[in-house]
Amino acid sequence: MFSKKCRTLCIELVILLCIGIAMVGSSSRLWAQAKFGDAHYFMNRQIIFALLGFVVMYVASRISLCKLRKYIKVIFWICTASLILVLIPGIGVLRNGSRSWFGVGSFLIQPSEFFKIAIILYVADFLSNRYRIKTFKKDLLVPFLLVGLGFGLILLQPDFGSGMVMVCSVVVMVLAADAPLSYFVRIGLLGVAGLSGLILSAPYRLARITSFLDPWKDPLGTGFQIIQSLFAIAPGGLLGAGFDNSMQKHFYLPEPQTDFIFAIFAEEFGFIGCVLLLGLFVAIIYQGVKIAKNTFDPYLCYVAIGLVSLFAIQVMINLGVVVGLFPVTGITLPLVSYGGSSLMVMMGSMGLLMSIANEE
Repeated sequence: MFSKKCRTLCIELVILLCIGIAMVGSSSRLWAQAKFGDAHYFMNRQIIFALLGFVVMYVASRISLCKLRKYIKVIFWICTASLILVLIPGIGVLRNGSRSWFGVGSFLIQPSEFFKIAIILYVADFLSNRYRIKTFKKDLLVPFLLVGLGFGLILLQPDFGSGMVMVCSVVVMVLAADAPLSYFVRIGLLGVAGLSGLILSAPYRLARITSFLDPWKDPLGTGFQIIQSLFAIAPGGLLGAGFDNSMQKHFYLPEPQTDFIFAIFAEEFGFIGCVLLLGLFVAIIYQGVKIAKNTFDPYLCYVAIGLVSLFAIQVMINLGVVVGLFPVTGITLPLVSYGGSSLMVMMGSMGLLMSIANEE
């Protein structure tokens, strides 16, 4: 039987998934009709992903993370190997300039999504087993090196956004382990230097930064997507234009069912709708934080913190990109944007949270 917190979390997830399916259907209708001759192409697939996601969530909720713990290193290295394999031409599928997927028929599997969960489990195990205040720097050298390895492999795809979400989630976990802030200041300075080098080494990343600072400098190029996103949000007003009445989805905002689906939602449901949707995200995060706070096993507590931070950071980055606070990164809005791997992995992570709640 599920605990009360699990039932509340499940209800919130169902509501958010229903909103996501409806918005995928609304935002993608014209694109799907033009590209596939079926206005419901993306929505039908999202329904399948959601149903599979519930199966994954249920299975994950029945898994004992304490029993799974002894297989964590094997899981981690399998996920790492998948990041290497996806880079090989003929094995990894090239899409929109990124080699980030394995193709299974018409479905695509993104291994970086699974690696996020694997690194959270690995770091949680490491922190609970070997964390010592006196040897903090030395103890954390191995997990930080492994995080760097994963980040480097994801960056080669290239998928900078997913790598940043993973790194930020691990940083939150280590901060929760009562790490000295002075250590993170030094790591942060090294990270800023490294990110600056990565941005300057890739013209497309530098273009994203410049378009973020001034999208109107290249309104038909690098600044096009964020400008069209803002054009969608601005007319939404207080109540919005109404469901399925967005104008920006009429081939102005590219593939609106993916990373920029919140812009279409804002146009159709306005400020009040956005507040209610954000409230739903906050409610899910709150339930996850409660589960983490009420967990006395250090390992399970660290896993819960990692999973909640993974969800919260991805929501924050996606919304920040859509409203122009962050450069475009290619991060989906959890449980709302179209995408099979992202949705099922996120549902699986919610299932693991339920498993932790059931073990309290």
